[in-house]
Amino acid sequence: MTSTLTSPRAQRALTALPDKPRRPWLIVGSIIVTAIVVLAFWSIDINWARLVDLPGKILHYFVLMFASPNWEKLPEALWQTWRSIEMAWVGTILGILIATPLSLIAARGFGPAWVRLPLRGLFSLIRAVPEIIIAIIILSVTGLTPFTGALALALNGIGTLGKWGYEAVEAVPAGPIEAARAAGGSNAQVLRWGVWPQAQPAFWSFWLYRFEINVRSSAVLGLIGVGGIGDMLTSYTQYREWSTVGVLLIVVVIVTMLIDGASGAIRRRIMEGARARVFS
Repeated sequence: MTSTLTSPRAQRALTALPDKPRRPWLIVGSIIVTAIVVLAFWSIDINWARLVDLPGKILHYFVLMFASPNWEKLPEALWQTWRSIEMAWVGTILGILIATPLSLIAARGFGPAWVRLPLRGLFSLIRAVPEIIIAIIILSVTGLTPFTGALALALNGIGTLGKWGYEAVEAVPAGPIEAARAAGGSNAQVLRWGVWPQAQPAFWSFWLYRFEINVRSSAVLGLIGVGGIGDMLTSYTQYREWSTVGVLLIVVVIVTMLIDGASGAIRRRIMEGARARVFS
């Protein structure tokens, strides 16, 4: 006689996957969010008939900008692009100097909860505010200067670099950390010898990626007049000098692609080197 545990019904019961837990609150929340998005979409006054003319207008402005670019403005465009890169670089360095120690404190196991949780909330709050809004607030104190843009990029970078930083610290394998603690190391010594050697490649990758983001954002900050290629682009667009706008867009695209390519190559080398050390 087949035992109860070896019967086909019992075997199916043992190997069957458990039912997924029902979450009615998640379903209700999804329905509410979907309804809000649909209502917001339909409340926008959109002239759908103008979409038919959109491809033709885009082609028209492309011809105005790129059929005969005004190359006489190229030296000025390159200089203003360099100012944007300087703005992005200063903003990245300031963000790194502030965000890195804060991210170490915000990591679980290295900072008390009454410090860690407010820091994480601060990072989330900063990430929710666009750079251009931060720049508008700062310019009331510093004025319309490239330093205003650098400060805005630095403050916004604190939110992203801080979050990426404490996540990288928490992802470090526990072995070196436990060894450093067992040797009697303080939190600072554990971070220095148990965490940093393993988290360093990730931090370098985050810093380079943040510089890429700041280069693109510096052009947007020019819309409020803090200098750089964005300021120049806004001015010539307002005066409808499309041949000059075409030159500026060409410079922006090429420089951004070069920086992204160089930064991406460096980040890949860093991460490949880190993986090689792990598996060696």
